[in-house]
Amino acid sequence: MNSLPIIVKYLLTALVGIVPVIELRGAIPVGVFTFHLNYIEAFLCSFIGNIIPIYFIVKYIKPLFDFFGRWKPFRIIIDWASNKATKHIEENEKLQNYVAAGLFLFVAIPLPGTGAWVGSLIANFLNVPPKKAIPPIVLGVFTAGIIVLSLTAIANGGIQYLLQRN
Repeated sequence: MNSLPIIVKYLLTALVGIVPVIELRGAIPVGVFTFHLNYIEAFLCSFIGNIIPIYFIVKYIKPLFDFFGRWKPFRIIIDWASNKATKHIEENEKLQNYVAAGLFLFVAIPLPGTGAWVGSLIANFLNVPPKKAIPPIVLGVFTAGIIVLSLTAIANGGIQYLLQRN
């Protein structure tokens, strides 16, 4: 992998960041350990890759839901998820004030299933306008990136230490 041009390493790291579920949480370690990028390069490529789909999901996923909702199996899943996401928010006005903070926290915690893709879907289900949904999601991605970057650096230091001891 060291023989790849640097631009290819950047693009591949960004592409890993775009992939749902893997996102930035997997792209940073891939950039550091597989492509031997420095931490800043891995972070920036992963971050850029991870934020690319946010706008499109928040803004344009509804037509896809409407299209697939014409078929009963998809409609059942879409209706269930939509009702689950909106029920508690619509019932409680106080919760409506905390949607942005909730999106940020949800995306910022680097656990499987809590990334930008799912955060963007939640924003869409809750009918949060893109102008209100995108900033907390992007900030959440940035925060998750700092956490994953720190964990990657700690892991890399530990690996280096173990390799040097032998």
